[in-house]
Amino acid sequence: MTMPKYKRLSPETRASELVQAGLQVLSRGGITAFTIENICKASGASRGLVGHYFGGKDGLLAACYGAAYAPLLESIAEDKAPLTLNGLIEELLSERHLRRDGMAIWLALWGEVAVNPVLQAEHLRHYRSYRTAIAQATARHFGRDAPAATDETLAAALIALLDGIWLEACIAPTEMDLGRARAAIEILLKGAAR
Repeated sequence: MTMPKYKRLSPETRASELVQAGLQVLSRGGITAFTIENICKASGASRGLVGHYFGGKDGLLAACYGAAYAPLLESIAEDKAPLTLNGLIEELLSERHLRRDGMAIWLALWGEVAVNPVLQAEHLRHYRSYRTAIAQATARHFGRDAPAATDETLAAALIALLDGIWLEACIAPTEMDLGRARAAIEILLKGAAR
């Protein structure tokens, strides 16, 4: 008895497998490897399923962006006990977020965000939630009840610094270690405290 070429899965499971295959393709070959053919080969799905579940390649790319952002958003989720700013920074500098394969995915996605309107919209949606959560942690750090404009600005600066740290850790890991990253953030926070 021969097994069917494609296995039957629930729609949620199949969509999730396509996203995971997309992330795998991005981590191994960057944005140029992100083709329907490569994703279907990695997931064992037929080509039509990408269009069925995501409307096409851009829809799947947006879903992959959301999946890449998910660990960051989980780190700062509102239903968790509020993290201190120092605790949040330690989490964001942890191995969970500094994995080499994860960094390769971010490099591929960041390059595409600049030129892809679908991905730009997905980025803004997640970035705003991320920035707001960091601004709330900043307000708590400085003893304020609610984030002020300076907390939003500091949150944006912290995100930019973290993005730079992650980028440097990916492309030149010998030049950026956790000690240097923590020192850079400490300097930024000391300046903000004045």
